[in-house]
Amino acid sequence: MSSAPPRILLASTSRYRRELLARLAVPFDIAAPHVDEAHLPGETPPQRASRLALAKAQAVAALAPAAVVIGSDQVAVCGESILDKPASAAACQAQLAQLSGGEARFLTAVAVACAARGYLETFTDTTVVRFRTLTAEEIRRYVELEAPYDCAGGFRSEGLGVALFESVESRDPTGLIGLPLIRVAACLRALGHSLP
Repeated sequence: MSSAPPRILLASTSRYRRELLARLAVPFDIAAPHVDEAHLPGETPPQRASRLALAKAQAVAALAPAAVVIGSDQVAVCGESILDKPASAAACQAQLAQLSGGEARFLTAVAVACAARGYLETFTDTTVVRFRTLTAEEIRRYVELEAPYDCAGGFRSEGLGVALFESVESRDPTGLIGLPLIRVAACLRALGHSLP
């Protein structure tokens, strides 16, 4: 008789990641990772995303070694600038003005760990978003309607933000929202979870 698959813990308090993982129709719990997300000097955006995803997974796995722990972090980059969550209407409008007619890369790193089974899988999904040339009025109206202050880049691709785009290049459309489910599903299958 095969043993039951390990419990799943999402090492994130992000509602976006919680909603994404729920799409896989497997039971899971949330565990706040309590990781300092400060940028380290000399760290590149891909290094930052990978370091934080792994740190989140390891922090929770240390408390629940028998569980499958999923840690993730996303870094948005425009040119050489990191785009943080804007937190206010003015900051959001400024970010979207910076993105107008240009592009941003969204690096979504994931670490899936199960300490008891000696399992660790890490990967980074990259999505490139090209923006239309946006007028100040379009930006103002979008920010007023959706208030995406908790989103890197200042928009919600799963909402009205898609109207700001010219194109999106991605291997996994869920990566842009914050958790690339194609690879996450493969990891869960490898650990004994039954998925379609």
